[in-house]
Amino acid sequence: MENYTLTVNGKKQEVTASADMPLLWVIRDLLDMKGTKFGCGQALCGACTVHVDGEAVRSCSLPVSEVGNSEITTIEGLSENGDHPLQEAWVEHVVPQCGYCQTGQIMNAAALLNKNPTPSELEIEAAMEGNLCRCGTYNRIKDAIVTASKSL
Repeated sequence: MENYTLTVNGKKQEVTASADMPLLWVIRDLLDMKGTKFGCGQALCGACTVHVDGEAVRSCSLPVSEVGNSEITTIEGLSENGDHPLQEAWVEHVVPQCGYCQTGQIMNAAALLNKNPTPSELEIEAAMEGNLCRCGTYNRIKDAIVTASKSL
């Protein structure tokens, strides 16, 4: 077990974990932030997406020992009040059905909009391709991203 100082949602956090523990389990089990979800455990579905230095990454496959001094942002850190333009657009477009994938979808979309504030529909589709939605709300997700991009 090793000691790590992580910066999560702008706050320094001390954790003790094995070097190979995925960041997902550090976030959920050690820091007790449950917004980031476990989906497949193989970085294929996107449910566990968080930002590491502004980049969307799959936290289920990133060992805590590789995080270093990076800034980590989870869904809880996207907006203190849940009023990020993406979160508001998600509600406006009634995106969530079961809701399980939505935090990963929103985090991936936020990374896209941070890099490209006015993406085309093709750019949205390409950026969101790796995030799976069991309920098939892909068109609503795309519409919500377009709406959010107009609010940024």
